[in-house]
Amino acid sequence: MIKPANFDENKKYPVLVYVYGGPGVQLITNSWNAGASLWMNWLAEQDYIVFTIDNRGTSNRGREFKEIIHRQCGTIEIEDQLVGVDYLKSLSFVDSERMAVHGWSYGGFMTTSLMTRTPGTFTTGVAGGPVIDWKWYEVMYGERYMDTPQENPEGYKTASPLSYVKDLEGKLLLIHGTVDDVVVMQHNLAFVQKCVQEGVQIDFFPYPMHPHNVSGKDRVHLMTKVLNYIIENNK
Repeated sequence: MIKPANFDENKKYPVLVYVYGGPGVQLITNSWNAGASLWMNWLAEQDYIVFTIDNRGTSNRGREFKEIIHRQCGTIEIEDQLVGVDYLKSLSFVDSERMAVHGWSYGGFMTTSLMTRTPGTFTTGVAGGPVIDWKWYEVMYGERYMDTPQENPEGYKTASPLSYVKDLEGKLLLIHGTVDDVVVMQHNLAFVQKCVQEGVQIDFFPYPMHPHNVSGKDRVHLMTKVLNYIIENNK
């Protein structure tokens, strides 16, 4: 948890939950700034609480902790993120009516899933390069954790945010690099298409000629867009 430098426990602060949530990654580490990115400190100075937890499925807490997500990506992770939300709501200085969520890649999958599968929890979400349907993801990774679509059709259906588009509440911004060869753009466009079919309004922004991550000077544009969207819509 990152608090403003002038933190006042008698005030009510909005929250951004930053999420990754997938295997092979540990966000909170015993290192400088606890592994946090500097933009999180900037957002905290805009009178925000920035909060992250490593849910089950992430690394370095043993095999059982990591492998519990097998064949059901998104389900256990959402349960654990909601434990974090409940903790935040228990704090007197948290404005539980002003909570936003942001993540990239698996974190984009988690952000889109949290916005659609737990409607009303967050006012605002920003999902970058999100996995929308695991059957479109690279088999080396996807089938390691989900088995094949033929072996686990219900697991794939349950995991896909496409199954919950009609339940979306709040503001959601989807971002994608147009030459992403990791999470191909079909993921994001399929979600946009489903939203159009269901009459659900969302926002979408492409980064032309960027792969899975937006780097270089354009990253300043990206983070400005992400943070402005959160601040403007999580009021």
